[in-house]
Amino acid sequence: MKHEGTGEGTGAGTGTGAGAGGAVLGVAVIGTGRMGSDHVRRLDRVISGARVSAVIDVDGERAERIADGIPGCTAYTDAAAAMDAGDVDAVLIASPGPAHEAALLAAFARDLPVLCEKPLTPGAESALRVMEAEVRLGHRRAQVGFMRRYDTEYLQLKALLDGGGLGRPLMLHCRHRNVATPPGFTEAMMINDSVVHEIDATRWLLGQEITAVSVVKPAPSPAAPGGLSDPQLVLLETSGGAVADVEVFVNCGFGYQVQCEAVGERGSARLGDAHGLYVNAAGRWGGAVAQDYVDRFREAYDREVQHWVDATRRGETEGPSVWDGYAAAAVCEAGVRAQSTGAREELTLPPRPPLYT
Repeated sequence: MKHEGTGEGTGAGTGTGAGAGGAVLGVAVIGTGRMGSDHVRRLDRVISGARVSAVIDVDGERAERIADGIPGCTAYTDAAAAMDAGDVDAVLIASPGPAHEAALLAAFARDLPVLCEKPLTPGAESALRVMEAEVRLGHRRAQVGFMRRYDTEYLQLKALLDGGGLGRPLMLHCRHRNVATPPGFTEAMMINDSVVHEIDATRWLLGQEITAVSVVKPAPSPAAPGGLSDPQLVLLETSGGAVADVEVFVNCGFGYQVQCEAVGERGSARLGDAHGLYVNAAGRWGGAVAQDYVDRFREAYDREVQHWVDATRRGETEGPSVWDGYAAAAVCEAGVRAQSTGAREELTLPPRPPLYT
């Protein structure tokens, strides 16, 4: 393992990945917290066609500890220095949201492929700047990490809706429940960190943009920390006349639960019931409830990253786009306004650039 500090940007890397006729892709992972560390493990032990060539974190000691366990991996505290290394062909961003814009712009400046965990950026204005930079580049370089699009049940529901099996979709009923919130969790985070997934899923499943957001707050649960109104009901109206309601309950106490029921003209379909192993014993019956998103969507994350690696090695960029990240950020901002005002918040997105059509 080598360690590097800061460095000056001199251009794209010249490693052995996407530009080498399908050789192994050298990936730099930015951020080594829970999500970043899991992606490092995934790239190192699960995914084919890629290797972790660099890890970047402002905590240099943590980056070094992770790099020490991976042959040929270098630890950095500066993302630009890593991107300029000769063995870096692509970038996976798993740092906190406020750091995403700078990392994305640095990757675009070097024409490096990127998989960016959600959010693309924390706000619509910064997301628009990222989109404008990619449009200037003239081709897509970033895939946004909305992993539900790679979950087996969500893929089945998408195929059913696209095939007209339920007729015209009328409503989505969604639930997003977490065991508990960490210290410092805010009401805005209920939209930006949780409902953002339902926002993207609604847009993707229905093929429609979201045009209005409303938020209703029942009496808070006694389990909610002081000052947090939890649960909430978020209502999403779409350009095609469909409506999605989202129950977001981030201190439910019993597990991590994501469900979605699509109601169409000719039927309905529901995912997330966790029809796994059910046990009958000691006078009781039942099964397990996942305790966090890493367990519930482990296979979706694996499929997402493998898809990104495979497409990158082909010289392509697929999956959720920067436009999808921007649209989600704009809807989240409207949702946070609706939380604070209690009013129905309308929004109109600008025309979608041809790059994303």
